[in-house]
Amino acid sequence: GYDVMIGKAIAEANGWELEVIQSDWDSLVPGVQTGTFDAVIAGQSMTAERAEQVDFAGPYFYATIVCVTKADSEYANATSIADLAGGSCTAQIATIWYDQCLPQIEGANVQTAAETAPAMLMAVATGMVDFVCTDMPTAQGALVAYPELVILDFSGTEDDFQVSEEEINIGISVAKGNTVLLNALNTVLSGMT
Repeated sequence: GYDVMIGKAIAEANGWELEVIQSDWDSLVPGVQTGTFDAVIAGQSMTAERAEQVDFAGPYFYATIVCVTKADSEYANATSIADLAGGSCTAQIATIWYDQCLPQIEGANVQTAAETAPAMLMAVATGMVDFVCTDMPTAQGALVAYPELVILDFSGTEDDFQVSEEEINIGISVAKGNTVLLNALNTVLSGMT
């Protein structure tokens, strides 16, 4: 996805060899803190809470929060989050999608958080839930794997998800105090649009 593309661009610009490691979402911050990872490029919001634990380069992306449902779902024509009331839903664990956005849907039947983005998408594709909440790149990728899904984008409407700027600024986390790596990352990111 776009995170790997950013990683490749940064590695190439610095003459580094990129090693991509797939890891559980909950292990990302601890992995940076313990040195398991030099940096995490995984769609992490640059929240104040995370910034207490790691330093952030970026942002390299601004996330639009959307929902994904089946094209034949009763929610497929939703034009606001109010239209999702009563639906069963989930999102990936420890994300703003699950912690901040789903609770904004009045009357939503929020299910247990999915451990991974693929598990979240499988839940909606198989009908375990009516819809999921995610960001636009994840949703666009989902449509490639599951063409029977549709994206519900409420951005620009009066009844959209309410999130703070820090929650949609996506950055690269590094260990606290690693200014050499932080500066190298920001140098590359500052030249990107």
